Amino acid sequence: LPGIQQLQAVQASAAAFAAVLADGSVATWGDPRHGGRSWAVQDRLRSVREIQANFHAFAAILLDGSVVTWGNETRGGNSSFVRDQLKGVQQVQATKGGAFAAILADGSVVTWGDPHYGGDSSAVQDQLKNVQQVPATRQAFAAILADGSVVTWGSPSNGGDSSSVQDQ
Repeated sequence: LPGIQQLQAVQASAAAFAAVLADGSVATWGDPRHGGRSWAVQDRLRSVREIQANFHAFAAILLDGSVVTWGNETRGGNSSFVRDQLKGVQQVQATKGGAFAAILADGSVVTWGDPHYGGDSSAVQDQLKNVQQVPATRQAFAAILADGSVVTWGSPSNGGDSSSVQDQ
């Protein structure tokens, strides 16, 4: 692992670390089942702006607004099926349980990972416009829209169902 003076940021999954180095590359270590090995995507981990993590995987936002993921494939480590949509990514948020949500430059949201933990936003996708932030619990997301309203998805018992307070 490079010297500490070269580290720009460090993120942690449940059992691994990923560090953004001064040159924009990434160093990973820890349990491979939790993203501790990034060899399969190492050649794409250049010009990294920031990294987010859930318990099982990592997502790196590159300077060009694209995203590279690794770790447990069913818990967010595989974003290949949404890769074409992950352009102009402004920020990525993660549920700890195993999903990611990316806010794009146009205010829309792309999700991937375990559907039980928020990786499937298809039920609310038409409402995910002009999204400003996407805070997360362990198993759900809440999108805060530009008009101040909130759209939720993921595990209902972990905040993914806000229907009882939607009128507020």
